Amino acid sequence: MVAVGDEISVEVARRIALDAQGFGEARPGGRADVRGLRKAIDWAGVLQLDSVNVLCRSHYLPVFARVGDYARTTLDRISWGDGRELFEYFWGHKAALLPLSYYPLLRWRMRAAERQVWNQELSPDVTAPWSVVAGMRRLSAERPEYVDQVRAIVTEKGPLTAGEASPDGVRRKRTDADPDPTTGRMWNWQDAKIAIEYLFCTGQVTIAGRRNFERVYDLTERVLPADVLSAPEPTADEARRELIRIAARGLGVATAKDLCGAGQGHFTLPTATARQVIGELVEAGNLIPVRVEGITQQSYRWHEAKDRLINARALLSPFDPLIWNRDRTHHLFDFFYRISIYTPAPQRTHGYYVLPFLLGDRLVARVDLKSDRQTATLVVPILTPEPNTPDPTQPLAAELHLMAAWLGLNHIKVTATSPLGRSVARAVAV
Repeated sequence: MVAVGDEISVEVARRIALDAQGFGEARPGGRADVRGLRKAIDWAGVLQLDSVNVLCRSHYLPVFARVGDYARTTLDRISWGDGRELFEYFWGHKAALLPLSYYPLLRWRMRAAERQVWNQELSPDVTAPWSVVAGMRRLSAERPEYVDQVRAIVTEKGPLTAGEASPDGVRRKRTDADPDPTTGRMWNWQDAKIAIEYLFCTGQVTIAGRRNFERVYDLTERVLPADVLSAPEPTADEARRELIRIAARGLGVATAKDLCGAGQGHFTLPTATARQVIGELVEAGNLIPVRVEGITQQSYRWHEAKDRLINARALLSPFDPLIWNRDRTHHLFDFFYRISIYTPAPQRTHGYYVLPFLLGDRLVARVDLKSDRQTATLVVPILTPEPNTPDPTQPLAAELHLMAAWLGLNHIKVTATSPLGRSVARAVAV
């Protein structure tokens, strides 16, 4: 298919993308309040969760990137506390925190999972992790009453962890053979975990909180507000259109894969379904076909997206919605980025937990960061500038000071030996 629409330069597309994610707005002067957090979450659209805690949990970082200093306890409260405003689900991109207003839009996915007959072909509307799919195929055949037993325990004793939901307390040892090698050792869950994650997938239970970042489950009606659960449920077609509208508003300008491609978009849809929904939104005037310089695929601009001057300064989580799509990041920023936490140490080029540094409308450096909590120190082991970009020394030093204070760390230690590392070390010491 030949791309249609007016052509826009990659610089314009980049500014549109940054503005859509909130980087066209100035940060508040002091500590952001809950209203600031709501704005940041609305811009991001999705806060992806990840267990790596070498710096801090990833879902905190996109909010910090957009509003600067804020209380992480406030995000915890609106995520898992009384008066919650967010809920967990997969896949809102990946396992993620989403605004409660999205909940009715995902009910069709939950119902599809509930209807799924696991020994048959998987419905394209079911987006459960493969561990759930493979596990439910096995449990459905070997232990057909098991899921109901787990649900009964949650009903009686919840909230509880997956391990606490086991009907018989039997757990496989690490030395035991994997019951399903297709999932791999890391994701070859205990049967109780498979069952409770299936119940989570279908909306029967949800995440009541986190205990040392481990999920704590309870019946959905005991966790989410009644008005959310009783809200009118859109049809699957209506929900898909609204989910792509959300993605398009958050991306500004994007291809179909960017909007809803597997592993790339906010909310994954099958290709044929996505093509149909995008066509409907083009016809409705929500999406405007454009051609982006250097991108051969058809792109679409959100009808309210703005191209304006960007004067941002932010350290970006590897899972920030602005950059989680590595191909899009490469196209828009000329920045080839891959996370290194799964790369063997001798093969790492830029460090372990590397945050791109956004300055103006460019990604100008790669900053390896970790929190040494014993010494209350923000450590910068490796610092790598991007070629042909402005010297980021002073703004990066200022951002490191802001991050250290936000994380409650009293010191900054730059051990990076690159010329930029030595320059930033001098700047943070002043």
